[in-house]
Amino acid sequence: MRTIIYHNPDCGTSRNTLAMIRQSGDEPEVIEYLLNPPTRDRLTWLISEAGLTVRQALRQKDTPYEALGLANPALSVDDLLDAMMAHPILINRPFVVTSKGVRLCRPSELVLDILENPDIGPFTKEDGEVVIYGDGKRVG
Repeated sequence: MRTIIYHNPDCGTSRNTLAMIRQSGDEPEVIEYLLNPPTRDRLTWLISEAGLTVRQALRQKDTPYEALGLANPALSVDDLLDAMMAHPILINRPFVVTSKGVRLCRPSELVLDILENPDIGPFTKEDGEVVIYGDGKRVG
């Protein structure tokens, strides 16, 4: 099974996740979900397989979340999915699919849990945060 990342190149978390996948020796299928959003069925599957609720998969920051009134607890799952389909920026990212599972990789180092080769060597995020030390040990 080929690794897939639902990616936003303008997002640092997404870029860091993609870099870790590539550093593992895997060249994933990169889907820029703002240009090519997943179908409703695929989005529902991603959320379910990641063990999330639809509300947990909603992105609030820098989106029309507030303007659309999506914090309203009376909204149904279908209402939330409708909003995500109409405004893909509301889909939190990056979702990653591998043969070991599906994760919403926030923070980006969650991808290590589903990589075929999680021993990627030293890794530092774009902002300077160390994820894996030079000796190969994960921070935290």
